[in-house]
Amino acid sequence: MTMPPFEKYVGVPMLRLHDKIYRGTNGRIGHHFPGGPKTLILHTVGAKTGAQRSNSLAYTRDGDDYIVVASKGGAPASPGWYFNLKAHPQVEVNVGPRRFRATARGVTPDDADYARLWKVANDMPGNRNRYNGYQQRTTRAIPVVVLTPARVGA
Repeated sequence: MTMPPFEKYVGVPMLRLHDKIYRGTNGRIGHHFPGGPKTLILHTVGAKTGAQRSNSLAYTRDGDDYIVVASKGGAPASPGWYFNLKAHPQVEVNVGPRRFRATARGVTPDDADYARLWKVANDMPGNRNRYNGYQQRTTRAIPVVVLTPARVGA
């Protein structure tokens, strides 16, 4: 299934602009995109290059953990940041201007907690069940990612 024209020509450019502003201000502007879900900045290390990478992603909470989804809008392949965190699960996260270390864990349908986390992600405020729509566009199982903040002093 292809991306709807409105999403392709309006939604994606708006998200790119939001990402540029959010990352460019190191989280000071852009934590909450009006009408959409809250976003965080995920800082990873490139799986192949070792270079520092960052992406702004919609998130929700599950207890102390942050939940993001490796949807890439329902594209046939997972986003690059997902491969980065699989290779290097120690990441950093900005929630607004607050930056902290976390451990990333991909959760796929063979994990017993996948269905619950998938529902948590789809029910996030401002999301409007978007990930179910993305899953319908692709044959790959879209992973959910749990970001567990490092404990202070650990």
